[in-house]
Amino acid sequence: MDVRKRNRVSVTGRKGGPVVVLAHGFGCDQNLWRLVVPELEKHFRVVLFDHVGAGGSDVSAWSPERYSTLDGYVQDVIELCQELGLGPVTFVGHSVSSMIGVLAVVQEPGLFDKLVLLTPSPSYIDDGDYRGGFSEQDIDELLDSLDSNYLGWSATVAPVIMGNPDRPELGEELTNSFCRMDPEIARVFARVTFLSDNRADLSKVSVPTLVAESARDTLAPREVGAFVHRQISGSELVTLDSTGHCPQLSAPQETAEAIIAFVQGS
Repeated sequence: MDVRKRNRVSVTGRKGGPVVVLAHGFGCDQNLWRLVVPELEKHFRVVLFDHVGAGGSDVSAWSPERYSTLDGYVQDVIELCQELGLGPVTFVGHSVSSMIGVLAVVQEPGLFDKLVLLTPSPSYIDDGDYRGGFSEQDIDELLDSLDSNYLGWSATVAPVIMGNPDRPELGEELTNSFCRMDPEIARVFARVTFLSDNRADLSKVSVPTLVAESARDTLAPREVGAFVHRQISGSELVTLDSTGHCPQLSAPQETAEAIIAFVQGS
């Protein structure tokens, strides 16, 4: 198995610098990091990759059996870190990849130096005192809509996730990214993303962790960021002055500065 080909891995930036691995969220690929990479490359060795089924990954490696839970993606991340052999890395996970990072750290803590969770949500569904932002009916309707018309769903949902209605080009970019994904793969990944519940895994994280939330995020409200911060012992919480679920696009400078400050901190 060629991990580098499977996940279209690229390694750039400062040789000998701390290693930062950037992991994208649902419906995206490594291209969505492009606005923060130039800043990160000044300080770090930067690893970019595509989850199997996204971007330029080897789609033939995808199967519903392996990727019907987050575990398949977790194993890919572990294999990638082992293959690169760059020592303990800082894993930066956006959205669903934040929970992939949590699970990878819990399984193989020795591979990771630090963890950055960008707009994380361990569960999108409200449950008792926990506010995930959506009811079970909301999520069921969202997934039913995706099943019936994926392209139409993408055009409707992506701009809402992105926010920033005054900057429609951002919503258009996310819509186009969603639409490039194979609908069958997208359906499976959407269920994994929106139905997973990783709240109980947060307390098992044993490496220094930054929780970076967006100040205005319809998908992961600030109550979620506060919950993640409380559950991970010793974690730091930063609220980016950004709108939407993808601050690496809507507020790239602030996002990059938060990552740099955390990685370089003691």
